Amino acid sequence: MAADSVRKESQNGCTDHSGPTKDKPTEKAAMLHKDVGLLSGISLIVGTMIGSGIFISPKSVLLYSGAVGPCLLIWTACGVLSTLGALCYAELGTMITKSGAEYSYLMEAFGGLLAYLYSWTSVMVLKPSSFAIITLSFAEYVSAPFYPGCTPPVVVIKCLSAAAIFVIITVNCLSVKLASFVQNFFTGAKLIIIIVIVVAGIVLMAQGNTQNLSNAFQGSKTSFGAIGLAFYNGLWAYDGWNQLNFITEELKDPYRNLPLAIIIGIPLVTVCYVLVNVAYFTVMSPTELLLSPAVAVTFGDRVLYPLSWIVPLFVVFSTFGSANGSCFTAGRLSYVAGREGHMVKLLSYISLKRCTPSPALIFNGILTFFYIIPADINSLINYFSFAQWAFYGLTALALIVMRFTRKELKRPVKVPVVLAGIMVVVSCYLVLAPIIDKPELEYLYCTIFIFSGLLLYFPFVYWKVNWAQKFMKPITMHLQLLLEVVPPEKTE
Repeated sequence: MAADSVRKESQNGCTDHSGPTKDKPTEKAAMLHKDVGLLSGISLIVGTMIGSGIFISPKSVLLYSGAVGPCLLIWTACGVLSTLGALCYAELGTMITKSGAEYSYLMEAFGGLLAYLYSWTSVMVLKPSSFAIITLSFAEYVSAPFYPGCTPPVVVIKCLSAAAIFVIITVNCLSVKLASFVQNFFTGAKLIIIIVIVVAGIVLMAQGNTQNLSNAFQGSKTSFGAIGLAFYNGLWAYDGWNQLNFITEELKDPYRNLPLAIIIGIPLVTVCYVLVNVAYFTVMSPTELLLSPAVAVTFGDRVLYPLSWIVPLFVVFSTFGSANGSCFTAGRLSYVAGREGHMVKLLSYISLKRCTPSPALIFNGILTFFYIIPADINSLINYFSFAQWAFYGLTALALIVMRFTRKELKRPVKVPVVLAGIMVVVSCYLVLAPIIDKPELEYLYCTIFIFSGLLLYFPFVYWKVNWAQKFMKPITMHLQLLLEVVPPEKTE
């Protein structure tokens, strides 16, 4: 095949273009390499978690909780819950050192069918919709200064979002090291603005601006579904605690760095989130916060003037970094699913020159472009959370099941099984509570979509019908030549 000649000409290697060498370019095997260290791992977790959520979700969490006190408690509880979930994933990730996070763990515990349904739902809906939400938030903050006193036109927001998607996909296709550098840089930037907001809040509290924090539980809501929706929006801001598990195969010393990055990263984010919300309430009453089109920008206008422009600038940095992290991991899920035969094989190919899973990254980017066309951020969050927490619960259940069915597997990190039990119970609550309290068609649509994957699973994955393989073979070959990608080399 023509692609084989391409591979031979490159001597089965990937040229590392990340820097100059004295004699000749360094040859790398055509596979994904362990280029992600501890700092980059922490940056991936922190940088993906701290994105648009803390600058958008405070309104929704407050709206559904009804008062300042329950709002702060929910932010704290979301951090604790994320930590418990991540500890379960630390055991799973050091026991099964494959990339793909939930996909690999569901495959190991329950078999290919459930893993396929997860990959189908995540690759086609969850990952691109998450990417779309973050880039739309990025676009809102970028365009806001150019339209003072009014909402930016929808077409402007969507065009900026599309431009951000294109840039991020390009960066991730070019180099893993470049993508990691971008992630580290923007994580540092977002921590700077978090520190500025928190310090300003502490100063205001010291000056006596605590009126919004008194009688903090007055007007709080106790509705079963309302609390669930408050958790949905809070946990959306925390989403990303499992991101490192998607790239386990590219992580240096995963037995050490995976749990260490989790232990450092998630508590850091929790502290930042709670303190940022406290800072918001030193400046804005609950009513003012709910009416603010951009909470962080309103805070900056009232506290940091004439330097208030730094807040939207750093929020732009924050959302861009989060979008980069989301793209980075989404590509790895498509890559692993393609490698296992649950997606088209081309998605498991990697760039011959760059050693990046460029077909998987490009595919994720194309889907994301479609999601920004009709997108409404709040409805996408609810849609995303409903399906995602169903799979989080199943993954926690997988940990419990494998304690009995896979006793022979080594567990460098072993957490109390009760933590996995808590995750299963909480996941069931987060999936069922909003449906019971306020049934909506979007939950039914989500369920139908998940199981519609079976229409493709049985003919194309389980039975592997001949005509489909004959149809895909020339398409795969031409795209392989066009994109200059090859199947990854086998590893021991």
